[in-house]
Amino acid sequence: MESPLYLNFFADGTQPLDMTTTEEFRSLLASAADLGIPHEPDIAYRSCNIVLRQQRFHFLEWGAADAPAIVLLHGGHQSAHSWDLVSLHLARDYRVLALDQRGHGDSEWARDVEYSNKVMALDAEAFILALGLDRPIVVGHSMGGRNLMLLARQNPGLFGAVVLVDIGPEISDEGRQAIAGFVRTNQEFADLEEFAANVRKYDPYRSMEHIERTVKYNMLRRADGRFVSKCDSTPRRLGIVPSHAAGDQVTLEDAKDLAMPVLVIRGANSNILTAEAADRFRAALPRGELMTVADCGHNVHSQNTAGFLQALGGFLKSL
Repeated sequence: MESPLYLNFFADGTQPLDMTTTEEFRSLLASAADLGIPHEPDIAYRSCNIVLRQQRFHFLEWGAADAPAIVLLHGGHQSAHSWDLVSLHLARDYRVLALDQRGHGDSEWARDVEYSNKVMALDAEAFILALGLDRPIVVGHSMGGRNLMLLARQNPGLFGAVVLVDIGPEISDEGRQAIAGFVRTNQEFADLEEFAANVRKYDPYRSMEHIERTVKYNMLRRADGRFVSKCDSTPRRLGIVPSHAAGDQVTLEDAKDLAMPVLVIRGANSNILTAEAADRFRAALPRGELMTVADCGHNVHSQNTAGFLQALGGFLKSL
């Protein structure tokens, strides 16, 4: 889709759009070179749409269609593009499917303003089933990880393995409020430079160059020329106001029933998942592993992509 309102390209129908010919892909390759992220020179990378549960979802598909599948679920106020460097690397060996969850990225906003973990978990389940994926590995960060924990509890046979990135049954209220504050105060700007500067203050682990290359995925240009968030940020959206809906919580006791291999990846400086909470979570999991990645906070895979891939790679080999 090409529009004066949108700052990035994505498929405008049911036919996939080849993303390897775009300036966006060249920008991604520049970031990969800067960070030393290994990848193949020729890779399949497509923007796609699918209708599930009476709603249009956008997703990014990487790699060979017959390779083992990995599904990626992003965090709140982020998008499928938050995984781009990870996807580029994993596409050497896997079919990588990064979903824009409802109200995020280039997916449709929910008409009923329903963004509970339970509903978003059902979206992810419908996505996996619609694509006919056979026991994929599923990776979820933050909000995506909460959705994944719920889905793993209600349909454990759906997965080959689960990876939870800086999330668990117990999270820091202080950290959650910090994220909520950033979301509330970064909704509208006269120019993208101001937004990028705010992101840099909030996320000191990423360089300004890398932030400037990715802000197009978070904002769009309104008809009056101002830039506004692409994410549906109504107060009911998870991540701003904690959800207390029935069936929306996973406890440490629930974790004892997650029999599939589970890797928990924690950022060493995370303000969301404390070291103690991560240890308790790992101990409750029957087949749980815990890896802590240095030099990063909550957004492990974008703040220290190489460290994240090292932690993830060892787990994938063990499977």
